[in-house]
Amino acid sequence: MAGKRNDKSEMRGRRANDGKRDFFESDRGVFMISVAAELAGMHPQTLRVYEARGLIKPSRSPKRTRLYSQEDVERLRRIQELTSELGLNLAGVERVLELELAMTEMRAQLEALRRESERVRERMLAEIEAVHRSYKRELVRWQPPGEVLAMKHTKPFKIQIQKTQET
Repeated sequence: MAGKRNDKSEMRGRRANDGKRDFFESDRGVFMISVAAELAGMHPQTLRVYEARGLIKPSRSPKRTRLYSQEDVERLRRIQELTSELGLNLAGVERVLELELAMTEMRAQLEALRRESERVRERMLAEIEAVHRSYKRELVRWQPPGEVLAMKHTKPFKIQIQKTQET
């Protein structure tokens, strides 16, 4: 019986995951503690312990009822994976989650730096191209003084002077 119950719970969890994007944002608290516990495959008391340890922070309704979001449920599943499959204690789970968050933030910063670097690179190349265009128009080939007067491209010619007789 217990196996069948887990299969049904798993199927209900899948249905909730599949339809969740159509009805609500993944960070909006919509699941009460019993539903969130079932979706994560845990006992509701475990969720209370995780909240007390600061591993999870569900939102609260106006009447102070815990409301878990889809992101909270996914985080609970991650905690379950770390404790049951990898054998970490809650202190280890806290550290792993902190490091994962730090890595996510660093990846975002790295991507922002890459985008900024590409923008700076494109601006730099545009400036270099503008400089190249400007000096092509402004520069004149230097020639030593008198070089312009010497006709290099013409054939030398001779002037003949004839003597005239004076009478």
